[in-house]
Amino acid sequence: MSIQVFDHVKDAIRNLDPNDIRKHTDRPLRLLLYADSEGQYRDMEDYLLPRDLSVAKRAQVRRLIYRASEGSTPRAAGDLEIFFDPSGELDSGDSDVFGFNPAAPEATVHRILQRRPDLAVPLALNVLPFRQEVSARMVKKIAKENALFSLATALPDIIPLISLPWAMGEFASDTAFLTANQIRMAFLLAAANDRDVGYHEQRGEIASIILGAFGWRALARELVGKIPWGGGLIPKAAIAYAGTRVAGLSLERYYRLGKAYTRAERRLAYEHALDRGKQIVGGLIEGFQQRRS
Repeated sequence: MSIQVFDHVKDAIRNLDPNDIRKHTDRPLRLLLYADSEGQYRDMEDYLLPRDLSVAKRAQVRRLIYRASEGSTPRAAGDLEIFFDPSGELDSGDSDVFGFNPAAPEATVHRILQRRPDLAVPLALNVLPFRQEVSARMVKKIAKENALFSLATALPDIIPLISLPWAMGEFASDTAFLTANQIRMAFLLAAANDRDVGYHEQRGEIASIILGAFGWRALARELVGKIPWGGGLIPKAAIAYAGTRVAGLSLERYYRLGKAYTRAERRLAYEHALDRGKQIVGGLIEGFQQRRS
């Protein structure tokens, strides 16, 4: 990686403040449970508080989960109400009210994250059943952001810059944005998995991301140079998607299990992510072109 590009990456990273992530995890959060019997309450609590949690962690989560009865517990900002609902038909229209079906408890996780994405990281940090789903969504979202940014810088007339974490003008190169966004992903994944967040605390992960940027950048240049103008845009953006996705998946496993992908696992994951990236990028271009026409 050239000195100039490395300087661009350093400038981009200065825009990232891990304290913003730490503040986000401190958002108020309570889960208010409603049921008609002791057994129903236990079904919900056994899912939200897995028995393999440590005593200390169970005590911590217990402070966020309440057995409530309608009208007796006033709701506050950050409160989510969960009703025992074996029919799976509860739909109050309220973005903070959800049903819990013991036959499909993961459906409650999906609905909550769909309606309240602003609470995703605090939920993952504190309530274990949310953790893997939040991490997976986070990796997918940021990988797609990086693919979109690669397209937006190459084809600004076809693909207008839409909502991304930072303004496009702040970055002197694709590499700077993509690398900074991967580091932001590392901060978010660490927070969601109850790990320490920060440049010092995650120096190994950050160094790996910065060094990895050289590989996908060189590969993207090679592909774009060998394919006629325009034809290389899909591989270029797909590489941005795949590199980000594999970095995120490896980090998630490291934070969850204590070991990252091996070289062979990274290669296999990269091949799969690259194929998926080509599909996603092709769909983005087609969608934008249809809108223009």
